[in-house]
Amino acid sequence: MTVISETYYVLAFLSSLFVSVILMPFIIYISKKHQLGAQSDSRSSHEGLIPNLGGIPIAIAIILSSTLYGELDAVRVMTLCFIFTFVLGILDDLSEISAYKKLFSQILISLILIIYGGLRIESFHGVLGFYELPYFVSILFSVFVFVVITNGYNLIDGIDGLASGLGIIGATLFGFCAILMNQYNMAILAFSLTGALVGFLKFNYHPAKIFMGDTGSLLIGLVFSILAVNIIKHGIVEFNNVDGKDLGPFLAISFLALPLFDSLRVFLVRCRRGEHPLHPGKDHIHHNLLKLGYNHKKTSFILYFFALIIIFLTYILISFNININYSIALIALTSYLFLYVPVYKLRRKK
Repeated sequence: MTVISETYYVLAFLSSLFVSVILMPFIIYISKKHQLGAQSDSRSSHEGLIPNLGGIPIAIAIILSSTLYGELDAVRVMTLCFIFTFVLGILDDLSEISAYKKLFSQILISLILIIYGGLRIESFHGVLGFYELPYFVSILFSVFVFVVITNGYNLIDGIDGLASGLGIIGATLFGFCAILMNQYNMAILAFSLTGALVGFLKFNYHPAKIFMGDTGSLLIGLVFSILAVNIIKHGIVEFNNVDGKDLGPFLAISFLALPLFDSLRVFLVRCRRGEHPLHPGKDHIHHNLLKLGYNHKKTSFILYFFALIIIFLTYILISFNININYSIALIALTSYLFLYVPVYKLRRKK
């Protein structure tokens, strides 16, 4: 890594941070003036009207920094998809788009990234015994990964400071992995996201002055899906397990464990109850912790801590060269047990 690269990583972070911090008060002012925001209802955990267009400064910061410091030919397809997702989020925040329309739009955006951006998962790298994937299967699976991660992050955005704090942790880790992989543009993208979220957290920390809305959460989810697909596609070649299996899939799952496994748990529970799995509700991990009496700050810190525990466990598993399949299973089991504890406590209270 050259000194120039190191400088650009820092500049991407600082530029995004600056844009986010400077624009956020302006968006708050405009939103309040025109009564643009999220009103409290049966699904919300706040009171009154809170501006929900915080994703606008986040989007501007990410797009500006990634294009300013990234290599234009390499990031232009991603930038186009960021703009599409930004528009989709704005429309949803202002007028609410149906779940099916959002899903269809996300599939189209995913296909653009896969076909024209080269972001296609071509192999499982030995995870669960699978290696190279047939072309059509790899496209379908890549679309699935894009949609799942994008919506998983969108769904975890439910209380003050949670999505932004978890995003800072995940984006920073993806950024350092991109540096290890000598992937300049992905590192720039990751640190641009980190800077934008640090700036946003200043205004989103409880009591929140603004929410990121779907404008922010959908775009951030898309950025994470790009970083995850990239690390699965290319892997971490410097740190392979003793059994020769690549760490890419394992690290992607570990960095996004909380939104992924919480979304999976909610999806399965709703299907079992006969409820629509795509409709919004109050059965996510942060909702359950709030029901147990924890406030926004404590709930967010508990979930930050869990994300860091998963990262520490990941480091231990890599250090001891544990089989990649066993490692993924252990991360999944740990996540499930943690997510189930609040549910179990709530049942005992009834």
